[in-house]
Amino acid sequence: MGSLRIFAVAFGLTTAAVGGVALAQTQGGPISALKGHDSNAPIDVASDRIEVQDRADRAIFAGNVKVRQADLTLDTERLTVAYTSAGNLEIQRLDASGGVTVRSPSETARGDFGVYDLNRRLITLIGNVQLQRGDSRIAGARLTIDMNSGRAVVDGGPAGVGQSGGRVTGHFIVPQRRGS
Repeated sequence: MGSLRIFAVAFGLTTAAVGGVALAQTQGGPISALKGHDSNAPIDVASDRIEVQDRADRAIFAGNVKVRQADLTLDTERLTVAYTSAGNLEIQRLDASGGVTVRSPSETARGDFGVYDLNRRLITLIGNVQLQRGDSRIAGARLTIDMNSGRAVVDGGPAGVGQSGGRVTGHFIVPQRRGS
């Protein structure tokens, strides 16, 4: 059983809930709580500063950036919004940097950088990734959540200074059982 599958099983046994990216055990494997997330819902953004680069079809938000789309929130220091402006303004992708926190109703995911590709319905966090639900957590180099299938994958990445040697690590809380 792989680390992510163990993580999903442990999360399925944990009853505490926190904001972020959900994993649960089902027939097909780990499922993110973001499966079925409405990526067509309006996106609200607040920040200290905005720079619109209309010819490049992008806007850059800086300083204490807060993003909300339905039950999904994203906090970061810098956000680049790529859009198309043929007719109506249509957001294609959000690129976040400067520490990224993504929350859903049941889990929290953190990383150094994040990409939310609205067309492909993928969220990717890269660098010092941590995924937490209750007191259980998993760490790795990259987290990818496919909101179409609900599949979430954590990769360990290459070994490096201050990293876990290219491996995914986890700490899982086991529910207390009565009797022996």
